[in-house]
Amino acid sequence: MKILVAGRSGQVAQSLAAISTPDRQFVTLGRPELDICDPASVEAAIRAHQPAALINAAAYTAVDKAESEPEAAFAANETGPRVLATAAHQAGFPILHISTDYVFAGDKDGFYTEDDPVDPQSVYGRSKLAGERAVAEANPNHVILRTAWVFSPYGNNFVKTMLRLAADRDTVRVVSDQWGSPTYAPDIAEGLSRVLDKALASPTNPSWRGIFHMTSQGTCTWADFAEEIFRQSAERGGPSAKVERITTAGYPTPAKRPANSRLANGKVEAVFGFGLPAWRDAASAGIQALA
Repeated sequence: MKILVAGRSGQVAQSLAAISTPDRQFVTLGRPELDICDPASVEAAIRAHQPAALINAAAYTAVDKAESEPEAAFAANETGPRVLATAAHQAGFPILHISTDYVFAGDKDGFYTEDDPVDPQSVYGRSKLAGERAVAEANPNHVILRTAWVFSPYGNNFVKTMLRLAADRDTVRVVSDQWGSPTYAPDIAEGLSRVLDKALASPTNPSWRGIFHMTSQGTCTWADFAEEIFRQSAERGGPSAKVERITTAGYPTPAKRPANSRLANGKVEAVFGFGLPAWRDAASAGIQALA
């Protein structure tokens, strides 16, 4: 069985490729082989590979750059998902689409559920919300999975940045008033595979469709995460540094970040019967992979 994955170089796409087997082959495609904004390109890829489902792991993720490149952000995060979802619907199979905590304002006390009002505060967040709506409109056979604070052995991410900075300095300044759940891309890949099991087993079951949150168990601040990274790295003989805790105001960025990115995972656990590992365990796996 083949599963077509839009996106090849991203953290989730590479994590899916890593768990590909002859029984479930994740075919990761990016440009020029697959242009998600070009219907002809998407349709050609579907004809060539004859997949049983499609996972959209492609996205414009340069959060700050999106503020000055809204057209590019919306092309990748809204137009592309719409094209993919439409093509999957026409071919008669489901689409799994990855979204983000940035669809929320981040000002709620407690965990965000799938039913909470959305109110993105950045171009990136607005483009991702537009992508969710485009997928839902184009293909009723969809699963939208919101995740947050993704890291992995692949690409650029917070863990790699912290280890690189610790190699050059004794102290690293890290924001301590934003909360979320660091989520390991290989765990997301395994979760997507488990969602696929049910999405493919019962294509018409409405309970296995819609929006779900899928992050690591437990929450922390970015500063907490950095301290755990340095602790675990030091245990393995790797770089470590002291964390200087700062506020969001002390580290201004073009795009506004949610202060609260805590997502409730109860729905995915109840419907699909699994939860991702705790974030500290995820950090351990990620650092071990980078050691």
